[in-house]
Amino acid sequence: MVQALLLARPARDDAPRRGLSVADVQERFAGGRGYLAACTAGLPPRAAHAAIIADADAAARGRVDVAGYSAAAERSRAHFAALVGVSPTRVAIGSQTSVFAALVAASVPAGGEVLCVEGDFASLLLPFVHAPQGLRVRAVPLRELADSVTADTGMVVFSLVQSATGEVADERAIRAAAARHGARTFCDATQAVGWLPVEASGFDALVCHTYKWLCAPRGVAFLALSQEFERQLPALFAGWYAGADPWTSCYGHDVALAEDATRFDVSPAWQAFVGAEPALEVFAAADLDAVHDYTTGLAANFRRGLGLEIPEIASAIVTWDDPDGCDLARLTAAGITASGRAGRARVAFHVFNDDLDVEIALAALGR
Repeated sequence: MVQALLLARPARDDAPRRGLSVADVQERFAGGRGYLAACTAGLPPRAAHAAIIADADAAARGRVDVAGYSAAAERSRAHFAALVGVSPTRVAIGSQTSVFAALVAASVPAGGEVLCVEGDFASLLLPFVHAPQGLRVRAVPLRELADSVTADTGMVVFSLVQSATGEVADERAIRAAAARHGARTFCDATQAVGWLPVEASGFDALVCHTYKWLCAPRGVAFLALSQEFERQLPALFAGWYAGADPWTSCYGHDVALAEDATRFDVSPAWQAFVGAEPALEVFAAADLDAVHDYTTGLAANFRRGLGLEIPEIASAIVTWDDPDGCDLARLTAAGITASGRAGRARVAFHVFNDDLDVEIALAALGR
């Protein structure tokens, strides 16, 4: 009975006020000097680190808290909902982008056209390419996406921030074009939420894995759905946690699914949510406009130091041509954690970075 009460689905949006300054958020982290790879994996805040260690210690002593795990999952759902401006009842819990993408792909009729971005992340695209009903997937450059929507387009699929290049999509233009032609929109905000203010209500569906900019453990993902689009999705992956009351949905086939987006829940990876809940709480309470200005400001300073063009839409990710990997090797040799993707070197600036990180990275590159 206690477990059932802890798992009660949230009925309203109790979004916390976004008031933490950048300095306040920075205090929640132990450090991050030389770590320029939030676009690969975020660093855990102090509270997340402590929660994970405490849970592992308790489990080793035979004190596994199943009710506590489920409560952490529900609080995490509420924090993410606050981050993207929707009710928790509009958010489904999962663990991977590809699973949610497969769910969305199942809603497209056989032969329907799916418009996507060339070079976008495979976990977003492959479920559409390999959908069993057979879909026509057409890929165009990101900057041409809005202009490429036609009356034949059933769904527009894109990452809000491109993983390989850091380029930020003009989501207003894309949404407007999709609306004109009656197309659905499915946005991957994994590389955005945490530094870029995002409103999920503007899309039919929005997916986000939280282990990057939201600094949670890997294995915690969310799908935000419009109420109208939700009705068209099949509950392909329904399990015990998809029930209106999960603790009465554990057995048998005659189970009532939840009446909102939580019926698309995948059974939570419990230990991952132990660390995710305090991490998401930090960003749900943060002034994300200030975080955006801070992170993109660091990125812009780094761009200037390298002599790179400042993009029209600011990004916290900076990439540049590095086909032989020499620049990435220089950064690594200087003790900087960066990454390389698609023949490009890639660095990311998050709240735990500062101007000294910019200077160190530029010095490593001989600038």
